[in-house]
Amino acid sequence: MTVTARQVSERIAAHVGVPPRPATVDGFLAGDPDAPVRGVAVTMMATLDVLHRAAEQGLDLVITHEPLYFDHHGASDAILESEGDPVYAAKSRFVAQNGLVVLHLHDAWHDRRPDGILTGTARALGWLDAERAGAPGVYDLPRTTLGELAAHVAQSLGARALRYVGDPASTVCAVGLQPGFQGFERNRQLLARPDVDVLVLGEGHEWETGEYAADAVTAGVCAGVVVVGHVPSEQEGMAEARRWLAGLVPEVPVELVAAADPFRTLGS
Repeated sequence: MTVTARQVSERIAAHVGVPPRPATVDGFLAGDPDAPVRGVAVTMMATLDVLHRAAEQGLDLVITHEPLYFDHHGASDAILESEGDPVYAAKSRFVAQNGLVVLHLHDAWHDRRPDGILTGTARALGWLDAERAGAPGVYDLPRTTLGELAAHVAQSLGARALRYVGDPASTVCAVGLQPGFQGFERNRQLLARPDVDVLVLGEGHEWETGEYAADAVTAGVCAGVVVVGHVPSEQEGMAEARRWLAGLVPEVPVELVAAADPFRTLGS
């Protein structure tokens, strides 16, 4: 039996449990949706390295959480093409030459209840059973220090360039988790809560969340912020998607092709 990329997309829509947003980034970004699929690569970010590894494994449908060409809404694609941008050209050429089909799975996976990205990240951290009732993304953990928490997060999520704001010796137990980039207002709301000690996030603007976190620590409002990096903060959420998709697409292999954390610290 064969399955097409369009049929895979239709199965996702039928089983994810939420209606599509009126305006969504989800959908096909490249390739022929009616092409038969030999295998599915699930990834957090379809970097050129990920595309190379997917093609080498015969995985010609790439389901990515982040955009293919660097712009969340795809608004820059035409500009990059018209300018002959060398990175865009190399990537689009590789996609075409290898007959890859790329499907964006972002909004529906976040809108799913529970949020697919948050669930996978919390599972990798060992926090699923510690989620506070009625407060998705807030976890009541055994007492630890900010430094020990940061080390656990880095090791569990494979974050090569994790940073944090605050005194590493500060005691923490109530942790807010916001994978990816959720913006200053959402970051601020958790940081300002008296019942949250520390926020673990993917990334944030340093002149907004970074400054607010530094001031919140000085003011004694919270213990600090742990900045994981966007890719490692959401990677396990797409591992969760791979596990879910494997049951929906039994005709072909469904594999996680992990995106590498693009950032390193000196000496790593």
